[in-house]
Amino acid sequence: MDFEWLVEQHSADLYAYLSRRSTSEVADDLLADVWLAAFSGRTSFDPELGSMRGWLFGIARHVLHSYYRRHRLRTVLTRADRPVDEIAAVDARLDAAALVPALREALRSLPAVERELLLLVAWEQLTPSEAGQVLGIPAGTARSRLHRARQRMDERLGDSTQVVDETTDHKLGADS
Repeated sequence: MDFEWLVEQHSADLYAYLSRRSTSEVADDLLADVWLAAFSGRTSFDPELGSMRGWLFGIARHVLHSYYRRHRLRTVLTRADRPVDEIAAVDARLDAAALVPALREALRSLPAVERELLLLVAWEQLTPSEAGQVLGIPAGTARSRLHRARQRMDERLGDSTQVVDETTDHKLGADS
C-alpha cells in the first residue's frame, strides 16, 4: 500500500467529513489522528471486507466519536437539541431557503443510523456498501436502511422533495 498516495487521494474528503461534524479547527487535529490510526492499522485492512475509502471513513468516524467521548460531549448524531449544522452544505446546493427548516426537521426525525447513512451517501459520496462498512452494518442492511431513510424523508417533505431529488439523484443511487 502506497500510504503517501492514500493520503493525497483521501485527505480532502476525510477533512470535509470531519469538519462538517465538528469545527474546522478541530478537524485538522482529527484528520491527523485518522492518518495515524490508518498508518498503524494498515496491515489490518482487508479488501474482501470493503473498499479502502470505506475503511478510512470508518476510522474517521471512530476518531470523531472518540473525540466527543473524551470531551464528554454527546455525538453530533444523537444530539437532538443541537441544530444540524451539516445542513449548511445542502443549503448552498438546494438554493431553496423555504425548504431548509423542513429538511432540518426531517433529518432530525430520522433514527441516528439512518441519518448518518443518508449523509454518508449524499454528502461524502460513499456507496451504500461503503457507508455500511463505515457504520459496521452489512451492505444489504445499509441499502434497506437507506431506502427507508429516503422514504421517511419523502413522507416528511412531501412535494418539496422534487428539489432534493434533482440535486442528489446521482449521489443517492445504488451501488454500481
